[in-house]
Formats: sequence, structure tokens, C-alpha cells
Amino acid sequence: MKGIKKISMILAALALILLVAGCSSGQKADTSSEAGNSTEGSGDSETIVWGTNAAFAPFEMREGDEVIGIDADVAKKIADKLGVELVVEDMDFDSLLPALVSGKIDFIAAGYTKKPDREEQVLFTDTYFKATQAIIVKEGGPEINSLEDLVGKTIGVQNATTGDFEASDIEDAEVVRFKNGIEAALDLNNGKLDAVIIDNYPAKMLVENNPGLVIVETEEPIFEDEEYAIAVQKGNEELQKVINQVLKEMKDAGEFEEMINKYSMGE
Repeated sequence: MKGIKKISMILAALALILLVAGCSSGQKADTSSEAGNSTEGSGDSETIVWGTNAAFAPFEMREGDEVIGIDADVAKKIADKLGVELVVEDMDFDSLLPALVSGKIDFIAAGYTKKPDREEQVLFTDTYFKATQAIIVKEGGPEINSLEDLVGKTIGVQNATTGDFEASDIEDAEVVRFKNGIEAALDLNNGKLDAVIIDNYPAKMLVENNPGLVIVETEEPIFEDEEYAIAVQKGNEELQKVINQVLKEMKDAGEFEEMINKYSMGE
């Protein structure tokens, strides 16, 4: 009798173990299924996260609580193509690369120049905008017409941008790094800098909004051309392909030319 009771207890215990194991296995399958539907990167199945620095007009800038600009329009098109909600992560420019590599954001669109050292860490899309660097000076300030004229001068730049790299190569120059070009332009106007080096389109916007500043005009280009592209995580060829489709559609429709006028950059 005791033996029968003992066997019954063992069978009951085994049944309980099997029931728990079955439930546990079912829960994992559900989680795996949800993960399979999610967007690669930091966004979930309903969102995609755009990383930018919203102080780089006309590509990204703030209008109240909203981020607008050329890159903002491109980012919205990408989200629409994927059928998900766009989430904006506005951060310091030099934080964008580590944020993408770590998976905090899904893509960078920030007037982001395609460069070999960056290509080692990220996957770039097709390029969509040509740019070059420009030198901004204060009207009536020191005469500056070339890089040689910047030797030994105090130069403002946006941290970790092409302008920063160019200024760092100038002999004996004191490079002052700012979070954005707006702060650099203010210090230039206040006489704390001799010049600012920044991308040519943002330079036009800064001069337009800061009376007393001018862009150095020369017959021959001072800097080489560069091209903007969108960066995604290494290995995320699927998202790269979708973004390339969006860029091609926008180029074919002439939308980039329209956006130049839309954001007051027309010649």
C-alpha cells in the first residue's frame, strides 16, 4: 500500500514537471516569434530610430519640438517605406557613431560624410548630397583667403566633423571645438575666433542668420568635395537596401532640388 502511494506521488511529481516545462517552452517560442518580426537595430517592430544632431541647418534643425530639414524628410520617407513610426534621437554629433555601433539607434542621417575611417565601423548607403567645407570670417576681421592665412589662427569647428579634421591639419592653429556650428558662429561674431570651418550649406545658413559674418570666396576651391550618405550598422544590408531604394526614388523625382528651395537654400 505504501509502495503504491509512493509510486502515485512520483507520477504526480513527474506530471507537474512536464506541465511546467511545456509552459516554459511555449513562452520562449512566443518571444522568439516576436523577435523575428522586429526591425533590426534598436527599434522594435513598430519603430525605427533615427540618430542626428539637430543643429545643422538646413539638413536638421529644430522648429519647436519638431526636427525638420532635408535629412528629416529623408528619415520620414524611410520610416514610411518600412511602415513603421520614426523615433528621433537628437544627440551630440560625436555621439552618433558609438550610438549606432552599440545599437542605440538604427541609422545616422546628419549631413554625414562618407569617409574610409567611418566605413570601417559602419555600412554606408548610396550618397545623396555633395558638399565641401567653407571658411566663415567676421566682416572687417583679419584678411583670410586661403588655408595658409589660417596658420596660427584660432579656428572654431563642430566637434568630430570634417571641418574639425581640416582645421586640425593647419599648422599652429588653435582649434576650438563646439557642439554645433551655431555656437561657433556666435563666438566668431563676438571676436573670440578668427574663423569657422564648416560644411558649405550650413555655412550659408549661419551667415544668413548672423549679420556681420561672411564666407570666404576664392577663385579656386580651398577644400575637396565630399559626399553625404546614411550610415547603418555593419551587417544590416537589408536596411541599407531599403534606404537606397528611398534615395533613388527621391533623386528620380527631383525631391532633393525641391528641398533646397524648401529650406531656403536656393541660389
